[in-house]
Amino acid sequence: MAKYRKLGRTSDQRKALIRSQVTALLNNGKIVTTEARAKEVRKVAEGLIALAVKEKDNFEEVTVKAKVAQKTADGKRVKEVVDGKKKTVYDEVEKTIKKDMPSRLHARRQMLKVLYPVKEAAENGAKKQAKEVDLVAKLFDEIAPKYTDRNGGYTRIVKIGQRKGDGALEVLLELV
Repeated sequence: MAKYRKLGRTSDQRKALIRSQVTALLNNGKIVTTEARAKEVRKVAEGLIALAVKEKDNFEEVTVKAKVAQKTADGKRVKEVVDGKKKTVYDEVEKTIKKDMPSRLHARRQMLKVLYPVKEAAENGAKKQAKEVDLVAKLFDEIAPKYTDRNGGYTRIVKIGQRKGDGALEVLLELV
């Protein structure tokens, strides 16, 4: 018996399809696809969620000093003239950041190998104002805490019915 379904595609197309559907599932919480694809996507998605659950608390908080540019009321940087040149004025601020331990950093990089970058559209639909969504941070901060007391089974497949065009069985794949 084969280890995975070929889905009627070449290996690079199949990997891209699975990556895109896993990314969509984790970003939106549910996707509609065929049963065969859902079963393949489920394997990858549950592996990523299990990795996030295992490493979710494996970090330390560190206080760091950073220089931040002073800004005016309208959001522009404050400049002052020094030796005939305009220079930006900076304030020194202390911030606390999460510093990943080595195993969590490795897990983060493993997730980034699978997940595609996602941009969230702005309210007015402008492409320039689209914000990049950090799916790995979402996995660690939002998805993993929901499943800490659960030993696997993070997704659910609900059968919808047959697709009109080719009769393929469509399913709803969602996070539990």
